Amino acid sequence: MALGTDIVEISRIRRIAKEHPGFWQRILTEDEQRYCRSAGDGIHSLAGRFAAKEAVMKALGTGMSALKFNEIEILNDASGRPCIHPGPALRELMERQGINRIEVSISHCRAYATAVAWAQSPGPAADNTILQKA
Repeated sequence: MALGTDIVEISRIRRIAKEHPGFWQRILTEDEQRYCRSAGDGIHSLAGRFAAKEAVMKALGTGMSALKFNEIEILNDASGRPCIHPGPALRELMERQGINRIEVSISHCRAYATAVAWAQSPGPAADNTILQKA
């Protein structure tokens, strides 16, 4: 299992989106854009997905060189939980690394958006015992 986390200032994402009209398309798929724009100006959702995609890249250990942001799609399931929908590039990277699943959690407030991603490999569960009695 590998973990990645990220936090962004919403004001920074707002400024970048305003100054660079193609920012939404560079970061989000069409379905993600529709979802984000369905809630007001969508900047909080955009910032959350930006943070989540950076967290995914950190969990994979690749940085931003191996994937484009819009090659990682995050859509909500029926209960509202964000779920990774891997496209071909992400799926290939996951296969090369032996990862079968990536989970993500996103949160935001007025000033910040944060996300955590964990990449899971198949196989026996790790022994998470910290202390054992002799």
